[in-house]
Amino acid sequence: MAELENSRDLISVLWSGADILRSKMDANEYKDYLLGIVFYKYLSDSFLIKVYDLIYDERPESLKIALEAYKEALEDESAEELKEQIKSEFHYVIEPELTYTYFADAARNNSFNREQLQKAFNNIEQSDPLFADLFTDIDLYSNRLGTGDQKQSDTISNLIKEIDRADLLNSDADVLGNAYEYLIGQFASETGKKAGEFYTPQAVSKILTRIAIAGQEDKKGLSVYDPCMGSGSLLLNAKKYSTEPNYIKYYGQELMTSTFNLARMNMFLHGIVPENQKLRNGDTLDGDWPTDEETDFNMVLMNPPYSANWSAAAGFLQDERFSDYGVLAPKSKADYAFLLHGLYHLKSNGTMAIVLPHGVLFRGAAEGKIREKLLRSGNIYAVIGLPSNLFYNTSIPTCIMVLKKHREGRDVLFIDASQKFEKGKKQNAMTDEHIDAVIDLYTKRETVDKEAYLATFEDIEKNDFNLNIPRYVDNFEKEEEIDLNELISEMEATNQEILKAQEEFISLMKELSSTDENIMETLNKFIGMIEG
Repeated sequence: MAELENSRDLISVLWSGADILRSKMDANEYKDYLLGIVFYKYLSDSFLIKVYDLIYDERPESLKIALEAYKEALEDESAEELKEQIKSEFHYVIEPELTYTYFADAARNNSFNREQLQKAFNNIEQSDPLFADLFTDIDLYSNRLGTGDQKQSDTISNLIKEIDRADLLNSDADVLGNAYEYLIGQFASETGKKAGEFYTPQAVSKILTRIAIAGQEDKKGLSVYDPCMGSGSLLLNAKKYSTEPNYIKYYGQELMTSTFNLARMNMFLHGIVPENQKLRNGDTLDGDWPTDEETDFNMVLMNPPYSANWSAAAGFLQDERFSDYGVLAPKSKADYAFLLHGLYHLKSNGTMAIVLPHGVLFRGAAEGKIREKLLRSGNIYAVIGLPSNLFYNTSIPTCIMVLKKHREGRDVLFIDASQKFEKGKKQNAMTDEHIDAVIDLYTKRETVDKEAYLATFEDIEKNDFNLNIPRYVDNFEKEEEIDLNELISEMEATNQEILKAQEEFISLMKELSSTDENIMETLNKFIGMIEG
């Protein structure tokens, strides 16, 4: 309960920070300022807490006390040793006058200097490749912050004071991580269509993760890969369902630099140690990654951009990810290119879950050939139809395809979850009950009337390898038969009511009178017309 309270407090503080910027720029811009400055506070607070712990072997009562202790320790002859010790664990060192605690104090005394904050950002970025270019998207000198030097400085100063109310000293990684996730979700909601670049709704994330981790929950050193990781929230879901979360290895790639930075911050805020995260800013389809060290993973989770363009250059036919299929995904629809990339990086006993538009289930030409090869190899394990309007960037219904590398059978489980949702103002949502119902159908792996169908390879072959869900799961609800006699009785009763109302209306009209002959003539004509 206390954790929930902390999380709520943290969210309200962070959200009020957003209010400072909301009138000046849209959510897609101010999320970078807010999340970046929150992250710097996290780095600074963690650093001071660790310094105090190293000096006194206990947690400080306040960050101010920790800062004073740090200043004193730097005057000691063992100061360099202390710095080295922290650097080896944290990969960065912050000077006292560049700590967030110092900045917040300066902001309260109207002596805050944003050049110092810029210097603090630069120092972190240069301290380790882990943090390279991490704060690039935060322009402390932008005109969006206000006109003129003073107003811009005041905006940043107000933001620093507001965010300083967030108590990170008494919040564990999950509380902070969850608050950060919540903010990312809220920005996705405000941003609308652009949100698809960085956010997968939590309900969809939960289904993908629970499916991909099934049977691997107890694995120590579980490896998870998301080649289109966005803000990293899909990757981080693995933590929630693993019994050995501290040993999970996270691998992720993201094309958009600002989103990649968001994912890096998100990882740290969830307490993921540097050695357990390998993240890359790059184009997943143009150049394969990872190609050294570990290249295949226990879990592959993906929510790629739907029907995106890609080069589909002939050279890709020699690329190991695609060469077995003889054709490439079309230039205007990269869906199968993303799918094959993920499958290529899946361990032979692992599970992959990917969200795609329904077109991948039935489109022909090159996509039809790829789909047939996957089905003949037994790679497609399940197809789950999701409700429409779940995502911020599209209202189209999507599906989850579950893939395995090597297995005995070639049967495919079809689940129609299109009606498992609650209607919302902007987006539909799936509740935990809906999610549990989908997982239950997936786990049982059997035919359930109007909900699921376990198709044999022969069933699929008869359908020319078309995987459109209605071909397998009939969710047609037969309308109730109409009793004609009852309908005639209802119509007669309605006619009687109409006649009665008409008679009452005519009698009221006849009671009207006027000294004007023209009005009376028109009125009588109207009554005669109604009487027929």
